[in-house]
Amino acid sequence: MPRTKGDHEARRRDVSEAVWRVLAAHGFGGLTLRAVAAELDATTGLLTHYFPAKRDLVAHALDLLERRTAARPRRPAGKGMSAVRAVLLDVLPLTAEATDSNRIWVSSWDTALADPALSGEYARKYAQSRDKLRDLVAAAQQLGELPAGDPARIAAGAQSFVLGLVVQALFDPSAFPPHHQVELLDDYLATLTSSPSSSGDDVAPS
Repeated sequence: MPRTKGDHEARRRDVSEAVWRVLAAHGFGGLTLRAVAAELDATTGLLTHYFPAKRDLVAHALDLLERRTAARPRRPAGKGMSAVRAVLLDVLPLTAEATDSNRIWVSSWDTALADPALSGEYARKYAQSRDKLRDLVAAAQQLGELPAGDPARIAAGAQSFVLGLVVQALFDPSAFPPHHQVELLDDYLATLTSSPSSSGDDVAPS
């Protein structure tokens, strides 16, 4: 019998799920047609209908990663520092799903750094995240929950802190379990509310 559109879409979903499982287990370094075929219990020949070349597989994996990350449930943001805290908590590997997503993101950095176009796209994504965080920091300052200071600089520092915490938690989860990650983030945020470096006197660009 001829395959229907529904059959085709179901197969594409199966392929995407297999790609995701390979990424979660082995990262981008282990992403090959052979690995996805084994996960799918299919032949590599079948997968070439979807991914004629390795770059097509990588492009699909990156798109899948972005879509899954965007669709992940987020904490209610609230206002002021509660919004800043919620956005940063959403980055951390505090659940199995968030851990898989972060493992895949970190494993994709090498791929992105090797491709100038992709590297530029990643830079734009992180800049967009900083811009969002900057606006939340500025709102917290307006509410009097943060001292005056350059919100872009504060946002850059917060992003750098939380990404560093992600890497440490991925490499040493026993030393950085979820509750400890939250404690460290709260410690960091507490320093922002009282740190002299957040004042407007020492944030002139170099």
